[in-house]
Amino acid sequence: MKALITGVTGQDGSYLAELLLSKDYHVVGMVRRSSTETFERISHIRNRLEIRQADLLDQLSLITLIEDTRPDEVYNLAAQSFVPASWDQPVLTGEFDALGVTKILEAIRLVNRKIRFYQASSSEMFGRVQEVPQTERTPFYPRSPYGVAKVYGHFITVNYRESYKIHATSGILFNHESPRRGLEFVTRKVTDGVARIKLGLEKELRLGNLDAKRDWGFAGDYVDAMWRMVQQDRPDNFVIATGTNHSVQDLVRIAFEHVNLDFHDHVKTDPRYVRPAEVDTLLGDASHAREVLGWTATTSFEKLVAMMVDADLARLKAAK
Repeated sequence: MKALITGVTGQDGSYLAELLLSKDYHVVGMVRRSSTETFERISHIRNRLEIRQADLLDQLSLITLIEDTRPDEVYNLAAQSFVPASWDQPVLTGEFDALGVTKILEAIRLVNRKIRFYQASSSEMFGRVQEVPQTERTPFYPRSPYGVAKVYGHFITVNYRESYKIHATSGILFNHESPRRGLEFVTRKVTDGVARIKLGLEKELRLGNLDAKRDWGFAGDYVDAMWRMVQQDRPDNFVIATGTNHSVQDLVRIAFEHVNLDFHDHVKTDPRYVRPAEVDTLLGDASHAREVLGWTATTSFEKLVAMMVDADLARLKAAK
């Protein structure tokens, strides 16, 4: 089997590439042309991947890529994925996260409709939630340009599934983290900050809304759900979540307790980090995934936070 992963150098792309290699796939990773290579997350498997250049903003490059590589499966994980940045760059976010999905689906339609396609949808599509917990049938109410663009990407996937009979599946993944998460995301900002404070490199950590609640899981668990979706006889939409949520304050408390510190001594709230329109609480119901895919999250929130803090401590100690 051959799989094409867009966004292969990201958190999810790197974990998915590892998983597919363990299943003896030939893995093609799509990257954008850049003067600086950012292959840190895949450096340990770089020599086992076929890296090809293309761009979600360039229709012809996607058609050429799929014609040349002839994948059996395409996993579209590339995106402008940082929610706060979507207010600063709303048009660019729409081009990548909405129109980019359309362009890669068009490439599949034109080259080979038998290719199985996975779209990385997001719990941010629920935004101001209309019910708790959220399922595949919960109405969307996005509260950021990122969430709006992801809704488009989700529905264009459904549209190509129904219009052209493409095996196009949408995974509505709730927040999933790991030591490979970017430093700009709140979970990694917290664990990196805790590690720096523990090692005496910093004294305080500034954050925004500590009351926001998220359903956080481990990215390594979630890429397994992606693969399981694509193996189904019939494409569908699947919520992937742990079924429990925690506040940002819970995240902070557990991270500081892991290194025997009291977060009250170090954490400051800063209005600069509060979103223009907040998503207060997200909580997913993955019953459909359990029943159809046989998938459940296996990593607890406490274990995830400890894993990330330990990884940042080790990284910073090595740097010193």
